[in-house]
Amino acid sequence: MKFCSQCGKPVDQRIPEGDNRLRYVCGHCDTIHYQNPNIVAGCLPVWQGKVLLCRRAIEPRLGYWTLPAGFMENGETLQQAACRETDEEACARVSNLELYTLFDLPHISQVHVFFRAELADLDFAVGPESLEVQLFDESAIPWSELAFPTVGHTLKYFFADRVQQHFPVRNEYLPPLRRS
Repeated sequence: MKFCSQCGKPVDQRIPEGDNRLRYVCGHCDTIHYQNPNIVAGCLPVWQGKVLLCRRAIEPRLGYWTLPAGFMENGETLQQAACRETDEEACARVSNLELYTLFDLPHISQVHVFFRAELADLDFAVGPESLEVQLFDESAIPWSELAFPTVGHTLKYFFADRVQQHFPVRNEYLPPLRRS
């Protein structure tokens, strides 16, 4: 951030009085510009044991498979965001959403939240952010072509949990991937 969104003057980074973190602060109007994590909300849509995945038509990870998910918008609940993203990416309707996985990703200032959900019907299609939308059983999941670690973790948990028919809510921290 270089300029204040309130008055347009330059900002600098400093720890405001009574705070303990560096913030962008306007030296002219004293506005403190807080920057907070983004929330990604999505669904694990299920139909008769199969899961719905979307092949991404956009960056990041163009061409890779993902669960329908995206950034939460102001004015919506987590469930509304997850349903909206599922509709936008897969033209699919879901019901019976149950909170399932939460991933803390502080290295990219994001929190990813996935709900287990039932597909309302088989009337799904490619949305504007998807190249392809398909139901997969466990043996056909394109594991090496998954877009994000949070998607892989959610799918692995689901297939393990369905054996016991017990789906606990999981919250975990995922560190940055180490690339060689």
